[in-house]
Amino acid sequence: MISVILPANNEGPLIGACLSALLATDLPRGAMEILVVANGCTDDTAVRARRFETDAAAKGWPLSVIELTEGGKLGALNAGDDAANGDCRAYLDADVVVSPGLMRQLVQALETHAPRYASGRVHIPMPSSWASRAYRAFYLTVPFMTDGVPGCGLFAVNAAGRARWGTFPDIISDDTFVRLSFTPEERIGVDASYDWPLVEGFGNLVRVRRRQNSGVDEIVTRYPELLKNDDKTSYGPGRLVGNILRHPLGFFLYATVALMVKFGSNHSSWSRGR
Repeated sequence: MISVILPANNEGPLIGACLSALLATDLPRGAMEILVVANGCTDDTAVRARRFETDAAAKGWPLSVIELTEGGKLGALNAGDDAANGDCRAYLDADVVVSPGLMRQLVQALETHAPRYASGRVHIPMPSSWASRAYRAFYLTVPFMTDGVPGCGLFAVNAAGRARWGTFPDIISDDTFVRLSFTPEERIGVDASYDWPLVEGFGNLVRVRRRQNSGVDEIVTRYPELLKNDDKTSYGPGRLVGNILRHPLGFFLYATVALMVKFGSNHSSWSRGR
């Protein structure tokens, strides 16, 4: 069985699409359980999630909603882990929409006694704002997105992989921490895709990129031993120039966001920007 742990903080507008897609997966009865961890919510996230309990039970996939008074993704992940029964664990963001075959392919990839990490093929839907559309065009060409298994918004591990760490530490970038807990050879990308949306607007792109960079810096400082598993490849001048020529506005937005993060004022508050 795979346990899908879904932390959700005020995700009422998004939780329905996420759970609907998850319940459309092609796993057999008894092969999956879903744990929605509504943490610090002031909206109807938990209520909306519970509306899917009957449909999930009819498919033989128990769906539980855990409510925590205190907000925080790491606490939610740990609460979900504590309640989970599956040997394999998938950690899913509430704004992600999986394709029907993804969970089955993840389970198949994790069917080994050796430690494994797996994720699907990231698809970024076309944003509404011009800045995010331009940023998306270039972002999809960077080596992190094209050459590895980035695990943006969704990653899964088997039992041997989950034994690589205890509780989730109180860090910014849980996905980077988990990904770098595995060697490149232990990370598997499956063909099935999932939708992972970008934030909308230039200001939100800067805030999210700043938080991402801070999360990576925190890993470097607190867990330097994990850096040996980083398979980040360089762009290469020819490839870079080619992508700049194909997406000049995208490169300008991407570079401007990077410069704003590096030289702009730092704000510690976090908002998804939707």
